[in-house]
Amino acid sequence: MDLAAYAEHAVRLVNTEQPARGVDLLRSPDDVLELLTPVRRIPPRVTEGDISRLRSVRARLRTVFTDAAAGREGDAVATLNGVLAEFPVHPRVTSHDDSPWHLHLAGDAVGAAEGFAALAGMGLAVHLTTSGIERLGVCHAAPCRNVFLDTSANRSRRHCSDRCASRANVALYRARRKAPAARPDRHA
Repeated sequence: MDLAAYAEHAVRLVNTEQPARGVDLLRSPDDVLELLTPVRRIPPRVTEGDISRLRSVRARLRTVFTDAAAGREGDAVATLNGVLAEFPVHPRVTSHDDSPWHLHLAGDAVGAAEGFAALAGMGLAVHLTTSGIERLGVCHAAPCRNVFLDTSANRSRRHCSDRCASRANVALYRARRKAPAARPDRHA
């Protein structure tokens, strides 16, 4: 298992909220279960408390991304270290689905929110330390503020999705076409 792949859990959690649009996709235990679906090892029992717990972790992880994108590396790392301290994980050697022995992360969590937070935090830490803090991004397309992991070869990703990139490019094109063309002054 690529331990950095757990960083996608952090992205999925943070992107359950779209502050500029007033959207929060963590409103019910069913929403939490949907978030947890790809993580088979976390117990599917979800309580109302998991919602508020995940919202709190989500806010902290969003801060990691926004601080990293703004060049505040020390702040981003301090916030991430706080999440790691609160939600510890331990590696486990495992084999499943006819796969060879490999590592998975396991939390000492008692609940669904804690287990997910542990995996998301550790995955983000592995990604940050192996790929670089500049690989944590916040979408540049207004009003989107989704976060992403820049996995591009040239470290140039600026948008969370192709849809946002296209929307931003169309907006720039339209703005250029709308701007009055500079005309040379023939009477000078």
